[in-house]
Amino acid sequence: MVEMRVAGIALDAASRSPIVLLRDPSGRRQVPIWIDQAQNILSGLNRERPPRPLSHDLMASLLEAGGLRLERVIIHTIEDNTFRAVLKLQNGTDQLLELDARPSDAIALALRTDSGIWMLEEVVADASIPVDAEADAEDQEDFRRFLERTTPADLIRHIGRTVAEADPGPEEGPEAGAPGL
Repeated sequence: MVEMRVAGIALDAASRSPIVLLRDPSGRRQVPIWIDQAQNILSGLNRERPPRPLSHDLMASLLEAGGLRLERVIIHTIEDNTFRAVLKLQNGTDQLLELDARPSDAIALALRTDSGIWMLEEVVADASIPVDAEADAEDQEDFRRFLERTTPADLIRHIGRTVAEADPGPEEGPEAGAPGL
């Protein structure tokens, strides 16, 4: 098993659906999981305390009140393009309990209880996309240098050239200025 960490929340460019990104400890693999609600994960990630508890805050309070501790979350399989997860709970007598959960709920709860998020190696291997953190950092630095050297006037001139290249104007030839029939 691989302990994963939440790298962030993103939006799928095509569907505009939220995705939670889990990254392995080496930073070389990232697993995107499409989720229906990102707000609960974001508030857990940012350690926000709303004036009234969100559903996952309530779940964490219920676990505590019931004498249960979330030991870890395990994302263990992908079935029909859907990730499956379980909550590994421990009660006061060290008895282990296992509850089926959606990965998004499991992740949101793990963030609130400082519990580990684990994924089976086979799932990581099947669902991960490679991440080159060194190349990403290099690209970010190149972009930062570009922004430091570029003025707003440069950007406006560039946009003007790009628009002119994309739209060369009216056709040339004998018919170019003739009124339509």
